[in-house]
Amino acid sequence: MKITGIDCHVLLVPDFDSEACSSAQDDLVVVVHTDEGISGIGETDTNPWVARACIRAPGTHCMGLGLEEMLIGENPLQPEAVWQKLYSGSKMTGRRGALICAMGAIDMALWDIRGKALNQPIHQLLGGAVKEAITPYASLLPTGRTVAGYQESLVAKAVEAKERGYRAAKLEVCINGPYSHNAIQGTDEEVVDIVAACRQAVGPEFTLMVDVAYAWREAKEALRVLRRLEEFDLFFLETPIDIDDLEGHAFLHDHSPIRIAAGEWQNTHWEFLDLADRGKIDVLQPDVGRVGGFTEARKVCEIAADRGRLIVPHCWKSGIGIAASAHLCAATPCCPFIEFLPGELSESPLRRDLVAEELRLEGGVIPMPEKPGLGIELNYEAVEKYEVDRED
Repeated sequence: MKITGIDCHVLLVPDFDSEACSSAQDDLVVVVHTDEGISGIGETDTNPWVARACIRAPGTHCMGLGLEEMLIGENPLQPEAVWQKLYSGSKMTGRRGALICAMGAIDMALWDIRGKALNQPIHQLLGGAVKEAITPYASLLPTGRTVAGYQESLVAKAVEAKERGYRAAKLEVCINGPYSHNAIQGTDEEVVDIVAACRQAVGPEFTLMVDVAYAWREAKEALRVLRRLEEFDLFFLETPIDIDDLEGHAFLHDHSPIRIAAGEWQNTHWEFLDLADRGKIDVLQPDVGRVGGFTEARKVCEIAADRGRLIVPHCWKSGIGIAASAHLCAATPCCPFIEFLPGELSESPLRRDLVAEELRLEGGVIPMPEKPGLGIELNYEAVEKYEVDRED
């Protein structure tokens, strides 16, 4: 089998909000084609125009080749070998950043092809399922342009998530710091108040996580708030400080009463080595599309397992990435949850419409995927509806 081509679809919702802390409003979806009629699907969470350029751009020398030109003619049933060829051939241009994200979408599609060709779900190709089902947490980003409106929206979404059968939810409490939602500027006191209101609304048995989107400038400032949040029994607190402050993360690991989670932006398992060893992160959050696909994500899972850490994949995109996270989780013993952006509670139509017959919640869990490959299909009507800047 040989790869014959790759389609790149840049998607954007028409009413996107540039002030929102949500990358679910756009997408790069790739479809890799083969000479045997089997195609694979992938996506990545970065600027879709930049990622597409990483694929389409031709190379001019052996250290900076283009991804597409290296991909054509390769065997899609050997995704690890293809990954190494793309990585080595593009090292001067890439190694990290958007190019690895583009490789992540390609690698996801190759594993999808491999699963379809072998008539096996991807989790079987990753070593087999080690659990009976996958537990998602509802990832909740509220609306509202004031702190009061933000809190009201988040409480309502948390209650609805519980009513819909979710056993856990992550609260996006992004009201201070560089990525505050819709330019809201709240205080640490209001962060605590929002978490307290949500905990009261869902009760003590419901698992809660909190994402503050790099809110605090340094670790000691973050620790003061983490100690105040301890009483609300959080499973983890995500991205409290700048991702590059590895010493600060290590300080929080040593002093925080709550697990620290991070890794949504990391590219390749080498960046996770730094995060795990220097940063001492408790919960590693590889995004399958961003980290470099399944080929790299499985290495991150090994890093976590070797060090007694947890894996909870990041996914703020569509049903494509959710399926990828589910397969990774199924084959990973130290992965208790996956991030799941509920279509019913998302403002982005891409999250709701892009995938036909996506993985569904049943009794608080996602049943083990049994269809070959990723086990999902693109809704091409949605692709056509939301595609911008077409190549043809």
